[in-house]
Amino acid sequence: MRRLLLLRHAKSDWPEGLDDSLRPLAERGQNDAPEMGKAMAREGLVPDLALISTAVRTRQTWELLAPQLGRPVRSREEPGLYGASEQSLLEFIRYAPDDVETLLLCAHNPGIERLAHGFAKSGDADAIRRVQKKYPTCGLAVIDLPVNAWKETAPPAGRIEMFLTPKILSY
Repeated sequence: MRRLLLLRHAKSDWPEGLDDSLRPLAERGQNDAPEMGKAMAREGLVPDLALISTAVRTRQTWELLAPQLGRPVRSREEPGLYGASEQSLLEFIRYAPDDVETLLLCAHNPGIERLAHGFAKSGDADAIRRVQKKYPTCGLAVIDLPVNAWKETAPPAGRIEMFLTPKILSY
């Protein structure tokens, strides 16, 4: 059994004239990211490896979230996660190291949302409903995969166990 954590970056700002990949977090995103980290720690959702898009907003999300997890987490920035489709995200998952039991991807919509939808066939009914309705910034889908190795990952095989969003977290 493997666990996949799909994290959409926290709320970003839209400064005029700035390239999309350079957009920083908005104030709300700066508040939401550490709170999500605290919630992840409370729920025991600490990854063994985090793959992070190289966009400024995803890196800032991880930098604010990671210290709240209670222990250091191996992380790696991956340029290919920026703007990645669900199929590209799936390839990153399939190439995760075998020693990783829990993998986190911190990336962008629509790829993250579409990949989560691919797994939204079984699991917690409320979490599935909310994933299908809207995947907000700093949303985190928790998916348990019935695989022994990451290379075996193939939606829809998997269960959405939880869907955390800033709106449902109590600050």
